[in-house]
Amino acid sequence: MKGYDRYPAKKVGNTKGSVHKGEISILERLRSDLCGDSQTLVLETYPGVSEGEITKLVRSLSPDLTVSASDMLLGPEKMQPLLAEILTEDRVFARMYRGELSDFADPERKKALEEKIRSSPGRTVVWGFGASLLCADLLREKSGDGKRKALLVYCDITRWEIQLRLRSGMSNALSDDPEEDILKKYKQGYFLEWRLADRIKEKCLKEMDYYLDCSRDGDFVMITRELFDRILDQEVSGPFRLVPYFDPGVWGGQWMKKVCGLDPSAPNYAWSFDGVPEENSLLFDLEGTVLEMPAMNLTLMRPRELLGKRVFEAYGAEFPIRFDFLDTMGGQNLSLQVHPTREYIASEFGMAYTQDESYYILDAGEGACVYLGLKEDADGEEMFRALRRAQEGEEVFDAERYVNRIPASKHDHFLIPAGTVHCSGKNAMVLEISATPFIFTFKLWDWGRLGMDGKPRPINIERGEKVLQERRTAWVMENLVNRIQVLRKENGFTEERTGLHPLEPIETRRWSIEEGESVRVPCRGSVNMLNLVEGDVCMVESTDGSFPSFEVHYAETFIVPAIAGEYRLRAAGGPVRVMQAFVR
Repeated sequence: MKGYDRYPAKKVGNTKGSVHKGEISILERLRSDLCGDSQTLVLETYPGVSEGEITKLVRSLSPDLTVSASDMLLGPEKMQPLLAEILTEDRVFARMYRGELSDFADPERKKALEEKIRSSPGRTVVWGFGASLLCADLLREKSGDGKRKALLVYCDITRWEIQLRLRSGMSNALSDDPEEDILKKYKQGYFLEWRLADRIKEKCLKEMDYYLDCSRDGDFVMITRELFDRILDQEVSGPFRLVPYFDPGVWGGQWMKKVCGLDPSAPNYAWSFDGVPEENSLLFDLEGTVLEMPAMNLTLMRPRELLGKRVFEAYGAEFPIRFDFLDTMGGQNLSLQVHPTREYIASEFGMAYTQDESYYILDAGEGACVYLGLKEDADGEEMFRALRRAQEGEEVFDAERYVNRIPASKHDHFLIPAGTVHCSGKNAMVLEISATPFIFTFKLWDWGRLGMDGKPRPINIERGEKVLQERRTAWVMENLVNRIQVLRKENGFTEERTGLHPLEPIETRRWSIEEGESVRVPCRGSVNMLNLVEGDVCMVESTDGSFPSFEVHYAETFIVPAIAGEYRLRAAGGPVRVMQAFVR
């Protein structure tokens, strides 16, 4: 029986002449296009693409003029104070930046470079983060034969690869900071650079001539704009999976090693993102050539088809649902934490929605539990005084004095609206179902641990105190624990509503299907994210023939675009349970 697939790739046919793999093939295609009046090549890069690999490609083209987009940026004496003002001293959080990369350019430098590029008589290559801004006019102009006066190649990289490179010493795009605290590097990416880059990307993906996959140094793959569009059209027409990634953590467990086929010699695996388009990627098998791209490209370029009209109007081109794994089987408790309320996240960080979430228990070992909500007699002010004393090392925080410790069993569902104190205890395997506003978790207590890097993990008691809601035992047990409602029970299947809480924008349904039976599932005008939480194999089938059958295995997360309208889940090889989430 085939198990969990770590590298799900969608097959794409009829790609001859549209795929160029390796330096020789890519250079041949670019040289053939750089002729006549169209002798300017623009290589717009996402921050994290290897400068060394791009400059190697540029040199091989033997240009008469080479311009690096970084030359238009402010010098360090002006850049650093600007970054400090935007990012603040907080180690983890900042306000979402809504401006443009040009805000960080020196106007005189930018103007001089634009004039230099325009007046260049020979082959010119402009490359780097912001290259398309320097060539905006050329990219709009056409020569006498109707060809654009500049050739645009968008050079992309996956978010996970960027994070690995930052860990390995790569600097942020707007800073020379190889030794900087990794959390501050991530912060500069999340709140500033990736926001700037996504705005440029959205425009370039609509205007580019070629798309260049730069996620693997020395193994670049370039495809034509036409093939890029066809790939996205195919992907959004039916169900698909993202490429998951896995990471160790101080509290990590052992469950994912076995189920997901991970390195058994690793000390643990704590996290897995298997349903986060902002973080995960898509793989395509182009008749033997593998292309990888950020899944966010699909959200940016096909938002209405993917998300649904009403979801797009509410969230814009942002994917609103997140599935991830938290593995504490044989590990430790997660940090005690709380997520910001909608009002707080809007005023402090410029986000329109917050991280409402839930814990669905995929598996549970001895003593598994979830910490959730305040005890009836807990004094909130006293709790925060105790948290501060614990943070100073004066005492050990007694979590069970203040927070409910609720036993957890397989298939339990705990609802966690923003502002509720919570965490998973040890010996639990959690499918976390939540909204996706990036990294807004306020840790209150980390059980006296250091992080994997040997440093104290960031604690946010002051922020947590401002958002904690007075949700106590009786209310928690009535409203947040196993709110199961049977909606339909027919021959062969049961449909249950399992949450989320009315305060949360995401609805979840659990479908239990007997062997050989099937059920028609409506998308309800929203993108659907699902996970096979029990059983070996489930088939996802079209009810109108618009997409081929799609096979899903235990613990795999998959997405059904809103445009599907309706689909069928069929149990194959035994009974199954499937968790479904959609935007209300």
